[in-house]
Amino acid sequence: MTNCDSDLKSNQIISIYLDYAATTPIDKRVVEKMLPFLWSEAGYYANAASESHVLGKRVAAAIEEARNQVASLLNVDPKTLVFTSGATESINLALKGAATFYKRFGNHIITCQTEHRATLDTCAQLAREGFEISYLKTRPDGLIDLNQLITTLKPETRLVSIMLVNNETGVLQDIASLAAITRERGIIFHVDAAQAVGKIPIDLQQLPIDLMSFSAHKVYGPKGIGALYIGDNPKIRLQAQIHGGGQERGLRAGTLATHQILGMGAAFAIAKTEMLAESQRLQTYRAKLWSAISALPGVYLNGHNTHHVPGILNICFADIEKEVLLTSLADIAVSSASACAATSLEPSHVLRAMGLKSIMAHRSIRFSMGRFTTENDIDKTIAGIQKMLSIGSRSSNSSRSSDLSRSSNSVSSGLDLSDAPNALNSVGPSISSNSLSSLSSSNGFNKLNA
Repeated sequence: MTNCDSDLKSNQIISIYLDYAATTPIDKRVVEKMLPFLWSEAGYYANAASESHVLGKRVAAAIEEARNQVASLLNVDPKTLVFTSGATESINLALKGAATFYKRFGNHIITCQTEHRATLDTCAQLAREGFEISYLKTRPDGLIDLNQLITTLKPETRLVSIMLVNNETGVLQDIASLAAITRERGIIFHVDAAQAVGKIPIDLQQLPIDLMSFSAHKVYGPKGIGALYIGDNPKIRLQAQIHGGGQERGLRAGTLATHQILGMGAAFAIAKTEMLAESQRLQTYRAKLWSAISALPGVYLNGHNTHHVPGILNICFADIEKEVLLTSLADIAVSSASACAATSLEPSHVLRAMGLKSIMAHRSIRFSMGRFTTENDIDKTIAGIQKMLSIGSRSSNSSRSSDLSRSSNSVSSGLDLSDAPNALNSVGPSISSNSLSSLSSSNGFNKLNA
């Protein structure tokens, strides 16, 4: 019996799923679109590259229809999209591809300490290959200081990579202002939008972004498929990372996974029509959850209180041991770190970089809601948290005032930068949230009410 079989047959019942930031359940409408391309008498299983016969042409046309659906959600030319196996591959292609192609013009890359491991590990690899990497710090609320980016730029800077929405805290960066800074200086700007696409409107005709990565499984589509947007104004050139065929304009060799691509197209099409109403509902649920528990003792918000995506809430329970947290919430599927770092015993590098001490990072939980979350799920979660706090507060002997102290030193030790000798050691001048530029439809991004 496999571990998976054992887990499925165990007595533990997960009644509430609040881990949508890790992955979303595939929408049934997406499954229905995919099934004929796995097997059908109509021959939709054919290879899209086999354009010598009608079956191959039929599949190729279906793939282009899906490409159009993905492009429509982002308001881009379908020809600017390259299908990949997911956001991780897209990030690798964007960063490695741009860094190597433009290396003769400069070898300095800037990213942030709170990025997803797909970006951090890729940058670490590039550092081993001789590139200079600088890691921006964030303020304690998770936002990047715009002035810090400006002061970190060098004549050799060729690439900046920042995520739009943080996968652990849901913090929404002022990506329009960051993009304006890089575009003005002719620097390539890559955005990891895995947690943003399908949740908030994005208009790439308005935003000066050169490269953008995303996945289908964060938007109720299948796992194993994603895409990379490669800007054409100005035209961005990349060095291919996978070789062996001419698929995807020679940038991503390999037979196209028709059923997955069709599923991604269907998921993005659904998101375009339902995103606004869905986001408003999720924001209501998030507000209800936070309102019900924010006044309880030892409860703290990790992240900015207004600049965030709907549906993600990261909370520190300062008086509750990690083991008590996970045991008390055993019937609720939540995370204490990103899915890609869940197997590590180390505290969240995101929360550590924001200034939390290790013990407080361990006592933090991410609640992420989605399309199939109900108000009853939120009510049950609130009741479970209240019960947990009433029990935990009586048994905990920890000193909250000591554990919650933050220091500038803790930020620099929050991320293993052994592969990044040029990481920043100080935070630039801070700016208030009021001084952030307005994120409106006029600059390509519609900020939903917090």
